[in-house]
Order: sequence, then structure tokens, then C-alpha cells
Amino acid sequence: MALLTRLSLHNPQLCALSTIGRRPASPLSRQLHASFLTRQIMPPKNKTAAKRKAASESQSDNEATQSTSKKAKVSKDLPESAVATNGQPTNKVLPVNISFPPRIAGTVRLSTWNICSLASASKKGFKFYVEAEDPDVLVLTETKVNEVPVDPFLTSRFPHCTWAISSKKTYSGTAVLSKHKPLSVDTKLPGHPDPSSVKGRIITVEFSGCYIVATYVTNAGQGLKTLKEKNVWNEHFTAYIQDLDKKKPVIWMGDLNVAPTAIDLANAKSNWNKTPGYTKDETEAFQNILNPPASAAGVGKFVDVWRQNHPEDKHYTYFSYRFNCRTKGLGWRLDMFVVSERLVEKVKMCEIRSEIYGASDHVPVVMEIESDVVTGG
Repeated sequence: MALLTRLSLHNPQLCALSTIGRRPASPLSRQLHASFLTRQIMPPKNKTAAKRKAASESQSDNEATQSTSKKAKVSKDLPESAVATNGQPTNKVLPVNISFPPRIAGTVRLSTWNICSLASASKKGFKFYVEAEDPDVLVLTETKVNEVPVDPFLTSRFPHCTWAISSKKTYSGTAVLSKHKPLSVDTKLPGHPDPSSVKGRIITVEFSGCYIVATYVTNAGQGLKTLKEKNVWNEHFTAYIQDLDKKKPVIWMGDLNVAPTAIDLANAKSNWNKTPGYTKDETEAFQNILNPPASAAGVGKFVDVWRQNHPEDKHYTYFSYRFNCRTKGLGWRLDMFVVSERLVEKVKMCEIRSEIYGASDHVPVVMEIESDVVTGG
């Protein structure tokens, strides 16, 4: 969701970050060897960056979140100011050095990241994260590209790329970049009465052992002015993902534009039924995917993986650029992995890369799952 839509008139502290720093120039091939626990955090740019105008359409389409996982907490050796009250880092630009633990043997690594414009993120260290994470499947949301990018860095790493591009210029956009060749690809939401509004928001990639559904879900809009359109999306998407689940297990990943429960945003009470992403209609639609009503005979359940693994953590994936939300730890958890219940035992890790902030107002989320789920054997 966009910055303005996340800004609640009832709680102006909801939105976040005020500045974005500039990463020092260095060749992409520099060694990304230092652990996050010891790496330096660069100072942000001057305060004039905070006054930068966000694109109006993107603002109506993004949400605020702050997230961190237990494996990504800041070292106790760092100054107190480097850690928010919920234990997440407060850096406003990408770290100088990035490294992650090696993937668990026998798994594939999936990553999802709302990059809030590929062109912008590429200038702020996007490729350094991709190089360090080295996912097998990378989902990008809010790419804002107008045509399929020609990017040797991405195509050399991911030979199988699908870009869903919005009909509006420099707006929304979703991509699935994969090292594994899919059996089929689709960019439509079946049954939706306005296909043009869905364009650029969904990609379904079929592999031998599962479907991966990547979404940049419709936003309910500033003042909830497009909540009806969001409800139409939810109605048709719920039917779609439940139908897919009857054929193969499903991994749903991306920016889902909903904070499922009160623990998934910083100021729940003041935002309830007032701010897009945290309304009765939206949260109930999400819960009906996780736990379908008894009347939905033969419909499988789904699991919000990170929340199941971190039942009490108040960590988020989006921090607005306004009101210094990153430093204050004010955010929303909007980016996630939701999987068919029968896949849960195959998930070996799911973490929020809280320290990867500055290239976008969102941070990535990563999951490792047994390889056969994607490769089929």
C-alpha cells in the first residue's frame, strides 16, 4: 500500500521513515562477507530527503510494516539507538556488508520483496541483497516497470523470468524470477470482472510439486474509498487459491496488503476500520483463506508461516518514510508466505530480513522449503 493510504488521520505516528541514505559506490562483485551482527550502518542523507514527494498512485497502494526475525536481531554490542523497542534494527539505509546463513541442505530458498520501483531500488543496493541472499525463486512486487527490463544481472541468475506489468504507467507490477523452469505461467485472476485492474498484480507459476502464487494485492485506498474493489479482489482470489489447492499445494507469497491481526501492526486500535489493510472486511477475508468456514466443504486450510513460527513477535515488513517510523519501530506486517496446510511440515525456515531496509520502504521475507516441493523430486 502507499504511504498516504497508510497514514491514519487518527494516528499520525503510524507512518515511518524520514530519510534514505546513499550507499557508497562500489563494484557489485565486492565481497559481501561481514555478518549483519558486526556490519556498519551508514548515516542517512540529510533531512531534505524526508521531504521528497512519493508518487501519488504508489502511495495509494502500499502499507506500513516493520519486521524482524529472531535470527536477524541486532547485536547487543550495537548502541541502544540502533534497536527499536521491539528488538528490530533501525538502520535507514542498507548495511555496508550483507551476509546470511547458508541455506539448509535439501531446500530451496524463496524470497519476496516489495521494492517500491525497480529503478529506484537498483540505485540503493537492491542487487547487493539479491547477490547475498541468492534465492532460487525471487518475487518482486510494486516493480513499477513499463516493459520487461533488460538486466543481465537478473537474467544471468534467473533464466526463467515472468513480469506482470500494469496498464497504468509506472504503477504496481509483479515479477517472479526463478532458477527453475516452470511448467506453466499465468498472469490473470479468473472470474474477476475487471481484468485491467488485476493486470500487474498476480502471477501464478506452476512447478512439478506446487503452485507459487505471487501477488501485489489491491489496496483499499485512502479513506477506504476502494474497499469495495478490494472486496471484489478478495472474493475472486479466495475462490481461485482454494481451487488451485485442490490440484496441488500452493505457496502464496508477496505483498498481501493486509495486517492479519492486531499484533501485525504498531497502532492497531487507532487504525481499526479506518486504515486500509486493517479493516473487518480485509482481515476476515484473510482468515477465511487460512480457516475456511464449515460450510466450505472440501476446501483446504492455509497457514501464515512466519506468524506460526513467531507467534508473539511484533515484527513488521513495511515502514513508511514519514514521521521517522523506522526509528520508532512503527510498521505493518504486510509481506508474507501463506502455504497449504499440508506443506507446513516441509518448511524449514521463514524469516524477515529486517536489516535490509533503505532500498525500499519494505524489507524482504525469506522461506526455505524442501526442494521436492518445487522440483517434484
